[in-house]
Amino acid sequence: MRVDFYQLTRDPVEQVVPLLARKTLQAGERMLVVSAANEQRGAIAEALWKDGPAHFLANGEATEPHAARQPILLSDACVAPNEARFLLLADGVWREEANGFARTFLLFGPDQTDAARALWRDLKARAATEDAVEFGAFRQNEEGGWNPL
Repeated sequence: MRVDFYQLTRDPVEQVVPLLARKTLQAGERMLVVSAANEQRGAIAEALWKDGPAHFLANGEATEPHAARQPILLSDACVAPNEARFLLLADGVWREEANGFARTFLLFGPDQTDAARALWRDLKARAATEDAVEFGAFRQNEEGGWNPL
């Protein structure tokens, strides 16, 4: 299992999700994007569809028909009818079900930094006694790129 922490300091979540989703699809994987907020999921869905004519990213809500066919699925829960192995937590809230995915991306804003640090310490402590977990941490720079922490 791998957990990557992404601290958003410049762009909103709906601009970052398409970048990570595109890389996920290029890797031959499917993605589940989770947020408790309907409005946020709607904004993400719109951004995925409008990512550009050559790069639009097909997606749908987990509650819609044919959810299992979607390469990118949006939901309020960590249940992947599309059999995604990659999970993106768009609202910055950790869910224990993330442990069942091969890779998890946790996107969080500056106001969630303390919670993300506490989660990092907790996951590191658990990884010392359980199965190995790989970690990555990135902060967005002024140009919109990502610097490792």
